Amino acid sequence: MPSERELIAERKKKLEELREQGINPYPYVFSTSITSSALREKYERLKHEEKTDDKVSIAGRIVALRRMGKVTFAHLLDDDGRIQIYCSSKTTDNYGLLKLLDRGDWIGVQGIVFKTKTGEITIEVKEVTVLSKSLRPLPEKFHGLKDKETRYRKRYLDLIMNPDVKKVFLQRAVIINTVRNFLNHRSFVEVETPAIQALYGGTNARPFETYINAFDEKVYMRVAPELYLKRLVVGGFGKVYEIGKNFRNEGADHSHNPEFTMLEFYEAYADYHKMMDTAEELYKEIAQALYNSTKVPVGNDYVDLKGKWPRITMTDAISQHVGIDVLSMSEAELKDFLRKERIECRGTLSKGLMINAVFEKQVVPKLVSPQWIIDYPKEISPLAKPHREKEGFVERFECYIGGMEIGDGWSEIINPLEQRDRFEREQQAMRDGDTEAHPLDEDFIEALEYGMPVLGGIGIGIDRLTMFFTNNESIRDVMLFPFMKPLHEKEECFESPEYNPEVKQ
Repeated sequence: MPSERELIAERKKKLEELREQGINPYPYVFSTSITSSALREKYERLKHEEKTDDKVSIAGRIVALRRMGKVTFAHLLDDDGRIQIYCSSKTTDNYGLLKLLDRGDWIGVQGIVFKTKTGEITIEVKEVTVLSKSLRPLPEKFHGLKDKETRYRKRYLDLIMNPDVKKVFLQRAVIINTVRNFLNHRSFVEVETPAIQALYGGTNARPFETYINAFDEKVYMRVAPELYLKRLVVGGFGKVYEIGKNFRNEGADHSHNPEFTMLEFYEAYADYHKMMDTAEELYKEIAQALYNSTKVPVGNDYVDLKGKWPRITMTDAISQHVGIDVLSMSEAELKDFLRKERIECRGTLSKGLMINAVFEKQVVPKLVSPQWIIDYPKEISPLAKPHREKEGFVERFECYIGGMEIGDGWSEIINPLEQRDRFEREQQAMRDGDTEAHPLDEDFIEALEYGMPVLGGIGIGIDRLTMFFTNNESIRDVMLFPFMKPLHEKEECFESPEYNPEVKQ
């Protein structure tokens, strides 16, 4: 089996032969008349072996090539899918050109449409045009590109070799478009806020630090757009949203990436119940857009989003799934429970933090059916409004489906004095070593002092949303280019033997 270096050398030789024949292997333009999917749809009713007089022009990458002397079959991959082409020394004017082509090359073809005796719609090629001569061979087609590490690092190969991958990202585009249409239809205004900030904020997270040479200042990549969006509400935007990148300098796992896409939207005169109502409608609309149904695949089963989703307090959820009453337990009893269950709790230890730790470790994986978990401990919610009935808790909610959180929001604090008190508590947590504590933002407090209306808000991770709606278990499978640890040594990622014309494929 030839090495990759030998295969590349052979392709470079073919490249020079093309040039010697006066053929530009990297031309400037090619006119197409139809896509593969439109062609299949238009001619699906042809009878087997029926030939038309319809002339078409189509372009794509060669992903399969089968030479049989004076006849060659190939499959082209374009934006919409695959289409078969048929070339012969009798009907293809420049049939000799095919000997200089390989899997991976881009070509354009002109010809007529027919259906083979096996029922495959095919183009009988009159002329072939080279559009791009590839120098590196594609992965061997029967084994494909299966190593996940390589798939994430070389997403372009993943998209070529694994058709279902592209489908996921087309679905992601549908999700984002549905979100925009949904919010725009309800008079929300889309805005952009700074990704580089003098002071990070909006959630409890560790930021990325960077530096602006022009100002000689250390700055931060934003962890959330929340505080800037709220400034806009103070300025008179009653309904506002943003879809953009956030950056958090934290661990990476199946549901976390240092760079991710977040949707946040805010509505004046709304509380957390109104925000849950709106978000629930949004999730159902996404399901309809993708599946024309409220049923969404989760693992090997389905979850139905129809009906009114239950709203369960965090403490009641712990009682249901763990069997303990955390409200009646003392801090000492909770500490002992965490120790016995080997549950870690970050930050300054308090009852609220311990309650949340129990919930995240022992309850979240069990939340499969759609539901809202509401009323969170005050200590873990520095921007949420105090609960109107429960001391020590706030009006916060999270959406859980399929054992994963895909939405987090609350009734927003609008009292500048209350907000300052929360921020100062966070400062103590920061002094105690909590690297994710929220900094004190004096400018934001000043904005609140000018007066903010009653406000509800929510943040929804687009990546996690896509994970749920496309039935993927890893965030890397729904991000085109997830962050990967750099390779420091050259590695062979795949075997790529070229097609041998003497061996039937």
